[in-house]
Amino acid sequence: MQIILFLLIFTVIILVHEGGHFIIGKKSGIGVVEFSLGLGPTIWGIERGGTKYSIKALPFGGACQFEGFDGDELDSSPTSFVNASVWARIATVFAGPFMNFVLAFFLSLFVVGSIGYDAPVISQVMEDYPAAKAGLREGDEIVKVGSDHIAIYRDISLDLMLNEGEAMEITYRRDGELFKTTLTPEYNAEAGRYLFGIIGGQRVKGNPLTTIRYSFAEVRYWIEATWKSLGMIFKGKVTKDDVAGPVGVAQVVGDVYEQSKPSGIFYIWINMMMLTILLTANLGVMNLLPVPALDGGRLVFLLIEAVVGHPVNRKAEAFIHFVGMVVLLVFMFLVLFNDISKFFH
Repeated sequence: MQIILFLLIFTVIILVHEGGHFIIGKKSGIGVVEFSLGLGPTIWGIERGGTKYSIKALPFGGACQFEGFDGDELDSSPTSFVNASVWARIATVFAGPFMNFVLAFFLSLFVVGSIGYDAPVISQVMEDYPAAKAGLREGDEIVKVGSDHIAIYRDISLDLMLNEGEAMEITYRRDGELFKTTLTPEYNAEAGRYLFGIIGGQRVKGNPLTTIRYSFAEVRYWIEATWKSLGMIFKGKVTKDDVAGPVGVAQVVGDVYEQSKPSGIFYIWINMMMLTILLTANLGVMNLLPVPALDGGRLVFLLIEAVVGHPVNRKAEAFIHFVGMVVLLVFMFLVLFNDISKFFH
């Protein structure tokens, strides 16, 4: 069951991503050679409107192949990718990651509408920690940490993620009035991070407008969490064991499934959707990084073209993307090897 759930989640995320490229590409008059479900050899296919729709042997992800996307062999075709306007190409490339965020939003609507959002309200203050010493109480609502506005309780943990014991100004609401105090978080060895000494995050359900508002907050949180996690990697705060590839993600899906089973099918469903929100937002952010071969890397070249008025040398760009793809494949292999090696520790 765990493997089936992982394949289903991963395939939905990839198909939504590739579907974004497909829809905007088609609307822009760019020819789509093939739109496929899965990878590997084709086991079924049908052609409609100049596009082959196929199912591949390996039930893993999918792909959208445009005319002339990685070369100039089809430059004479009016529907070739390279012959579309630069803004049509920018929209087509950006649409993939954007649809990952759209998927995260719609799943968040269901999750927040079903179980509510984690309100940034203190439910317990830990003794002898900075919050208790500063006089914070149960029921106080955290409004800002530093200059960051707090929408959900997890925003507080996110602000502490890169903190190394630095003082932070806290704005909180009590009985309708706003107060400010300065807290210097203390390191908790058991948790392995700095803490203010507050516990909260109780789920609160609201009206439809509240659900929409906090669904946006949910997506924004995971985008920001992914971005800050990347910052932790560059600062050396993340080890190789903290990075997971497909095997590691499949293990996480299995763990979440097993932990959710005692609570029933509803919570299995909710937790799988919450995991999908995390993964699809993560994929959207990662694909927008300005790395050759990724959507973000392609957008860099397209934006340069939009500014200077002519494309970068296509052969040079293709070579850079090829090198980027090789580097990414090596990185993916190392992550896969690391995932598998964890089973033997």
